[in-house]
Amino acid sequence: MLVMVWNMLLSSRIRIKVTDLWVKLTCWDRLDFGGFGSMEMFFSSGRGSPEPLLIRMGLLMGTSAWSFSEDHLLFSDLLNVDMRAIENKNAHNTSKYKNTSLIVRRNKEFIIIIRFDRPFNNQQDNVQMEFLIGSSPDENKGTYIIVSIGKEKRDGRWKGRVIGVQGNEVTVGITPDVSCIIGRFRTFVAVVTDLGKQRTQRNPDTDFYVLFNPWDPADQVYMSKDTDRQEYLMNEVGTIYNGEFNNITSRSWNFGQFEKGVLDACLLVLDAGKVPLLYRGSATEIVRQGSALMNSQDDDGVLVGNWSGDYSIGTAPTAWTGSPEILLKYAKEGCVPVCFAQCWVFAGVLNTFLRCLGIPARVITNYCSAHDNTGNLKTDIVLDEDGKVDRGRTRDSVWNYHCWNEVYMRRPDLPEKYSGWQVIDCTPQETSDGLYRCGPTSVNAIRDGELSYPFDARFVFAELNSDVIYHQSDKYGNSKIIYVDTAYVGKLIITKRANSNNYEDITSNYKYPEGSEKDRQAMQTAERRGVPTRDYFPLSEAGVDIELQADTIKMGDNFKLTLNVKNQTSQTCTLSANISGYVVYYTGVTSATFKLVNKSATVDPWNTTKLLIDVQAVEYMPYLVEQSNLLFVVYGRIEETGVSLSTMRVITLRPPELSIKLTGTPRVGRDLMVVVSFRNPYNFILKNVQLRLEGPGLIMTKVKTYEQIVPGGSVQYTDTITPQSPGKKVLIACLDCAALRQGVFILPIFLQWLMCREARPELNSDITSSIHGISLLNEPEKKPLAFKAVRAAGKCETVFKGFSNCLLQLGENMANYPQELDEKENLQTICNYWDNFHACATTALADCQEGATDLWEKLKKESRNLDFRGSLFELCAGGNGASRSTVPFGVTLILTALSTLVTWMQF
Repeated sequence: MLVMVWNMLLSSRIRIKVTDLWVKLTCWDRLDFGGFGSMEMFFSSGRGSPEPLLIRMGLLMGTSAWSFSEDHLLFSDLLNVDMRAIENKNAHNTSKYKNTSLIVRRNKEFIIIIRFDRPFNNQQDNVQMEFLIGSSPDENKGTYIIVSIGKEKRDGRWKGRVIGVQGNEVTVGITPDVSCIIGRFRTFVAVVTDLGKQRTQRNPDTDFYVLFNPWDPADQVYMSKDTDRQEYLMNEVGTIYNGEFNNITSRSWNFGQFEKGVLDACLLVLDAGKVPLLYRGSATEIVRQGSALMNSQDDDGVLVGNWSGDYSIGTAPTAWTGSPEILLKYAKEGCVPVCFAQCWVFAGVLNTFLRCLGIPARVITNYCSAHDNTGNLKTDIVLDEDGKVDRGRTRDSVWNYHCWNEVYMRRPDLPEKYSGWQVIDCTPQETSDGLYRCGPTSVNAIRDGELSYPFDARFVFAELNSDVIYHQSDKYGNSKIIYVDTAYVGKLIITKRANSNNYEDITSNYKYPEGSEKDRQAMQTAERRGVPTRDYFPLSEAGVDIELQADTIKMGDNFKLTLNVKNQTSQTCTLSANISGYVVYYTGVTSATFKLVNKSATVDPWNTTKLLIDVQAVEYMPYLVEQSNLLFVVYGRIEETGVSLSTMRVITLRPPELSIKLTGTPRVGRDLMVVVSFRNPYNFILKNVQLRLEGPGLIMTKVKTYEQIVPGGSVQYTDTITPQSPGKKVLIACLDCAALRQGVFILPIFLQWLMCREARPELNSDITSSIHGISLLNEPEKKPLAFKAVRAAGKCETVFKGFSNCLLQLGENMANYPQELDEKENLQTICNYWDNFHACATTALADCQEGATDLWEKLKKESRNLDFRGSLFELCAGGNGASRSTVPFGVTLILTALSTLVTWMQF
């Protein structure tokens, strides 16, 4: 028996070593899938020990070696696995990701080609595809997936099928389960014989990512409208609104969810936060965990919040212009939280995190957002005897604005009507289940006052519906309520409109019109769910309305504030008013008092009187803090009745402008010069000035620092960019220093493809000569068709170096050209091929000629097997009336065009 075993081990057909068998026999209960045993428990992003100790499962115990048949497929017959990344990414709407690995979406089939050194027999051979994620793969937990192809079928949540067998190549279709874990999977191919199972070694090139799928109706994050998907999932640049509700300002934000390294950084956030893999198939869990992991309060998350005004050990929140810089810094520095952030930065980075993983998301701005420390739906503002805000006794605040996120998903844990947009907020304000996080909570449930559903609906409801209660205290410390404003909080809620540069007012999504019957019913429902009732002591009606108005004001300008006094009674009234001015942070926290003025007016019945308040720059400029917000509070008293009333208004001063200019023609592959300049218009020195420039698809973040800019002085920053893809792009520039925050400006750019003759006019004659080399093209009327073929097959961007691998991939695409396409689909397919070619071309070859020759020879060889079904010829040769018998001419024409193009691309 021992002799038989020894002979079996020495058999070249079985191809295993004695040492292998020893390891397998002594470690039978250990399964090490690709060396991930050393990985941290929750890691899924592909990190682990470089080489596994055990790369194949052993022989099945108790199996007779003599039962082995030489006709069976062996592990040694397996040559390689091709993930077909380019084609699959196009089909899965993931081609924008700057990542060479395959990226697919749930519940959508992707194609893998397995190559053997002998023909595959679907009825006899038995091959298993194995997909693993995490450190301890377990089939019952969805972290170890087996898909069988060949003679033995194995049912599972992932589906597999043999699409076709061509010689030694097997084309396999794999469909991930609609609720599978999102993350990075490892791929193994196992050959099963009577003697056992052997699998391939770990190959990072076959790793792939699975994301949520908003295109699939069965996925939790399905979104039906393509315009919405393009905005809330695919748009790389957005607008975050700030300022105040009467003077809305905005800043562009580079979400950059497709930038290189961002996807891995987002998965690393989940790993660093030790989010269990079992949770990662649920969008509800991902967004709830994400809202905690974006801040560093509990778990060393991505960002450190700071509202102190001192940012000396980090980057000021107002200086950031996008998410990639932050996420990549977090990943590069070993998951050390990045300093610093405020609400719009938190929201911007969380939006990137969500869109990157495939969850539709948008940034929301709520103007006049209450921060209710007591949770009683009352924002208490205490005034002293003179009508000034008592800073010592006023603990609540109303933020000028507050940014959070919405995600679009189905909520299986809620009634169906509460699916759709959900609020999540990662700005650390209050704890939820022990962590600083908020949501997801249904927008529709908030509007209806249904606050008992998870998660954190009551907190969000308070941000939108708190009453502002004005108290006045006397010198003895006694206070009384003098005025209640039920309409100030949640004044306006907006977000960027889909496919537009304007904002969309979504206030009605969150609350019914103030004072309406539905508003009253929603408040009653909220009270039944535990919200305190509005039990104020009845106040006398003043019969007079007061309102503050101001125009758009630049920082450093003198201006006039208008107080409108409207008498809505039949009696003449006299108003005595105290107007106090404060410099405040955008959170409503007071920094300094700079003005106090008394005004009075007598107003006739049913009339309105205007009172003007002069405000000089010298009064407020010395006290300004970040974002340059001024708060004016009015305390008034009607002399005839003794009734008090109050109002307030925030004014956001506009910063000086930053200039961005572009020199050159905006074409793909052509250098453009960007010049950013700024002049200091003030009479004081700007110190430690930081200038940022970035744009997705144009330039990674560049930072330039200036020690100072003297009064009247100017700075200029120049850089060169080379666009790599066409379409709408945006350059974002930001100037930031302690005395000047919030200076963000954008330059929209529309990039077009650079045509061959436009890029290299000196080669036009060479192209023409090459085309005339084919006798079919000697006729004058045929000459333009070749150029049409070059352009139709091309979108010819400028490429000045050869790319052998990319050219070969292009050749394979053409060799496997899809059949039965109409003309529009045909054009799109060819254009996609060239888009992919351009995206692939990142490393130039030293010798372009070799790559060009390989492509040309492959095209000539494979073209004999092509059947274009007439469509390609119709595209190139002019229409549906072309004879199908002339298809070879179309093939020749397109191949000639490709050859000409490749020759042209060389130096």
